[in-house]
Amino acid sequence: MTDEYTGADLFVDALEQYGVSNVFGNPGTTELPVMKALGDSDLEYVLGLHEDVAVGMAAGYASTRRYHADRAERDGGVERDGDDDGREDDDPVMPVGVVNLHVAPGLAHGLGNLYGASVAGAPLVVTAGNHSTDFRHEEPILSGDLVDMADEFAKWSAEVGDVSALPTMLRRAFRVALTPPTGPVFLALPLDVMMTATDADPERLGEIPDAGRGDPTQIERAAELLTDPSEDVALVVGDGVARSGVDAVEAAVEFAESAGARVHGEILACEVDFPTGHDQWVSYIPPDEDLASTLLGVDNLVFAGCSTNTTLTRHERELVSTDTTCVHVSDDAWQVGKNQPADAAVVGDPGRVLSELADHLRERLSDEDRDERLERVGTVKQMVESQMAAMGEDKADDPRASKAQLVDAMHDVAPDAYVVDEGVTAKYAMLTRWPFEPEQYVSNKGGGLGYGLPASVGAGIAESQTDDPRDVVGFIGDGSYLYYPQTLYSAARYDVDLTVVIPDNRNYRILKDNALDLFGGDEDDYEFVGMDFEPPVDIPANAESHGARGRLVEDPDEIGSALAEALDRDGPDVLDVLVHD
Repeated sequence: MTDEYTGADLFVDALEQYGVSNVFGNPGTTELPVMKALGDSDLEYVLGLHEDVAVGMAAGYASTRRYHADRAERDGGVERDGDDDGREDDDPVMPVGVVNLHVAPGLAHGLGNLYGASVAGAPLVVTAGNHSTDFRHEEPILSGDLVDMADEFAKWSAEVGDVSALPTMLRRAFRVALTPPTGPVFLALPLDVMMTATDADPERLGEIPDAGRGDPTQIERAAELLTDPSEDVALVVGDGVARSGVDAVEAAVEFAESAGARVHGEILACEVDFPTGHDQWVSYIPPDEDLASTLLGVDNLVFAGCSTNTTLTRHERELVSTDTTCVHVSDDAWQVGKNQPADAAVVGDPGRVLSELADHLRERLSDEDRDERLERVGTVKQMVESQMAAMGEDKADDPRASKAQLVDAMHDVAPDAYVVDEGVTAKYAMLTRWPFEPEQYVSNKGGGLGYGLPASVGAGIAESQTDDPRDVVGFIGDGSYLYYPQTLYSAARYDVDLTVVIPDNRNYRILKDNALDLFGGDEDDYEFVGMDFEPPVDIPANAESHGARGRLVEDPDEIGSALAEALDRDGPDVLDVLVHD
């Protein structure tokens, strides 16, 4: 054994210097130098029993820490929480998740949730050990092109070819992950590089910029397009707004009020981008082409921070009329004018841009003009509200709870809980019935199952590092839960205070709904192949086998008390709540 300072030691020292407190992963032989260095550090290694679980935990941790960083920034730019993370209270919050995987199969296992993290904009630094650079010509087992494999779902994908490059490449990885639009990066770490001696030090990270105030000419152009009082304006907010912080959500409100605009959440919105209790909030846009095109049928549309505003399968009817004037605002240039032409295109921080647009419109529109628009907003809102309010209120003669009953019971017991959602078909019942505050809710924006349960564990770890941790509730569909039930092992191993509520209809309901949309007809006309869990999995027993507590809730009247009891206990609980379709 040698006591030389190696690339692995430098890697771990850089993580500590950059404010990282946890490393998620599933180790293999090529990761042993990193594991040895971690053992000599103050960092906590969080073991996942599957690489995709590790990536999902790191992503949920990163998204939650981003909220903490925003909170700390508003409180003066430093962390003002507890000591559980081993760092000083005046350290900045590092909103990055770090995950270490194992060569080609390990990275391949993690690609599902790497995709989810990329769509969610989760700032991740994903690493994987690799075979030594002078050994790959023999094509050893587990070998593959890691850089190309990760490239599609990473902002930047590279390999550290020499220990001398390690400090710069690590600094670059963190900066790329954190610079808007945020997202995952990937670095391959060859075994020989990590075992090579070095006398280098980590490079300082430096300041991370936001996306800026946007092009003043385009902002002026947007203001001109939105000032005709005879034309209505609709603001469609996407998750790029929430990712820019609470100030950006407040700027969206400021803009909507100045413009007299009605407000919708984009299709598959997965964060709180606008307060749903506001008078000008109308609805989330559902992934139904007729409803979506109706809601998007307006003279002027402002898309702010949007990325997923289209249907799940191809649509025959255009979602936005070619006659509609479109203003696009985003910190991601790719999203500006992506699916509809941009009559004004502003690349910049959504909060800063919307705030400046609000100033322009306050000067250009009279109170009378705004009031006329707001009257029309009220008419549309009244038309939409009754339909949206019925979401999840199934009329079936069934002793199981409806999705609406479940969501209402959860909100009654834990209105301030931090919710990580992968309820899929129960999602819209939750969104329409729970008036979430900014930074209170995240969901699986990518749509691939198996993200939400690991993300909820990562969120629970992140919350434990604050002085006043919120209750964390994972709202995870039964199909989603069954992807990675071994996630509960990590929650139990690290005593994560987490309550998982499963809206359990014992089938892949989303597939049945999509089949009916694609082929038409009634449910009785089909034999749904591979879409039912018969016999059902005993989810409470499964949870208990991994060290969590489990309970089956069959009576709707018991949901509230079961949830209250689970929240009162420390550690992980799983409530399997039977619901009907």
